[in-house]
Amino acid sequence: MSEQDKLSKEDMKRVENYLSSGFNETDRKPFRGLVLLGIIWSVVAVLGGISWYIGQHAGFL
Repeated sequence: MSEQDKLSKEDMKRVENYLSSGFNETDRKPFRGLVLLGIIWSVVAVLGGISWYIGQHAGFL
């Protein structure tokens, strides 16, 4: 970036005021990786069970 593309001090102050105002902040719950892993494992297990059931009744297993 060249020197001309940078914001002036006044514009930079406006940007900092807007970002620090909290207007766009949302409260979120903490990320729970183990819950996500459990959900994914459950879905894979259910799909695997369905495919085993279909294979059993189709005569492939």
